[in-house]
Amino acid sequence: MQEPPSPSYTAAPPLHLKTLPVAGRAMEERGPTGESGEEERVTGSPGDEEPRVSVSQSCRFRPAVSVEPVLFFSMFALALQTPLCTQYLWDRISFDLGFNGTRERGCGNHSGPEDSLLKQVETQTAHWNLYINLAGFTVGLFSVTLLGPWSDQVGRRPVLIFPCLGLAMQAGLYLLVMYLRLHVAWFLLGRLLSGLSGDFNAILAGCFAYIADTSDRQARTFRVAILEACLGLAGMLASIVGGQWLQAQGYINPFWLVLAINLATALYAYLVIPESLTPDKEAKLFTLKHYKAVYNLYSTRGEWGRRAKLGFYTAAFFIVVTVHFGAKDLYVLYELSAPLCWDSTLIGYGSAAEHLTYLSSLLGLRVMQVCLEDSWVAIVGLCSNISGLVVIALANSTALMFTGYAVRFLSMATTPVLRSKLSTLVTVSEQGALFASIACVESVCSLVSTGVFNSLYPATLHILKGFPFLFGAALLLIPAVILG
Repeated sequence: MQEPPSPSYTAAPPLHLKTLPVAGRAMEERGPTGESGEEERVTGSPGDEEPRVSVSQSCRFRPAVSVEPVLFFSMFALALQTPLCTQYLWDRISFDLGFNGTRERGCGNHSGPEDSLLKQVETQTAHWNLYINLAGFTVGLFSVTLLGPWSDQVGRRPVLIFPCLGLAMQAGLYLLVMYLRLHVAWFLLGRLLSGLSGDFNAILAGCFAYIADTSDRQARTFRVAILEACLGLAGMLASIVGGQWLQAQGYINPFWLVLAINLATALYAYLVIPESLTPDKEAKLFTLKHYKAVYNLYSTRGEWGRRAKLGFYTAAFFIVVTVHFGAKDLYVLYELSAPLCWDSTLIGYGSAAEHLTYLSSLLGLRVMQVCLEDSWVAIVGLCSNISGLVVIALANSTALMFTGYAVRFLSMATTPVLRSKLSTLVTVSEQGALFASIACVESVCSLVSTGVFNSLYPATLHILKGFPFLFGAALLLIPAVILG
């Protein structure tokens, strides 16, 4: 099969472009390699070294295949692996300490001679989880901000392939730990290998940047929403499959699937996905210019309006994602305890309902875009999220809890709009740097939400059990003001 041709445009301002004054405004006329013929604005102060060209108004290159399968399968492998790792840590630490009990479910109060041993198992499992996640976050923070801007020069495919291979190496090392019953500290090394290759955040950055490269401004929000729906659908399927598979066959076979999926995804990215940029073969990976590119997004002189919008939209994105992660961490704990006292079946239905908001938000966004601007779509999504969190905070019955999930059916319509708006504020050659910084923001959101919401929940039980959800709903008023 003949390899699909690469798109004929360059990410950086090419030499064959020339500036022509048209009707009192700077316009760029594309050279022989430009096929779109779209209009691009030149902004910036006279002292800038290079004019900044805004993201194009129409699509340059529309590939027959795209990156949605990469994100879907990578997310499926990650969502399948993460809870299994925690459960394996629990089982291994329990075995090493001689604890033969189980993790209690439901509303009953349980105490006995094994209570202190149980606390040791819980503490050590939590600590190892923290060490492993912090290791991946710290290393990934530097590698993602290196790989993202690098992809603006060499193309998106390397940033899709390397993290998949790193995640495959991580899964392979985890399998060795299970087969040879090595110490759980080896999990830390696997996480470091994955972090060095960019981890899942690099895949996120590469996929969203690829969509920005291959979509026009009108279609970009919906294309981004499709990617986010892939995240939700993959997470839902993995949560359903993982628990059942673990009970039926143990840990080994699911991790073989994780390894196979990551390798197959890397192969798909290498063989099938056409490159969206013209690679610069002389571009270097290990250079401080890539970190400077991320810094320049928010600090370029003479572009205060652009920087202000980037800052405000990034702040709004940070708050929305922090509330999303924080509330998601508490749902199961909230449902296990009184007055709901859900069993594992109802918890599974609740998790499915939570993940279905990705699909319902995608459909709702598509419908609302017919008659509303993107900013209004985001505000409707925030209203849906706020209303649902308020209902969940006051839920004292199963019916009311599922009503809260139903009211949140448009809650995931906000983040695609914010990603799209951020994308339109930067040049074609800055998309990788932008989405790398957004991926790092998401990692910070995960850490902040865990610390804030998991601390707030026990501290406010005597006031109102659902107070953290009300707190999250109040925080969402801030991005509503920014968008409004």
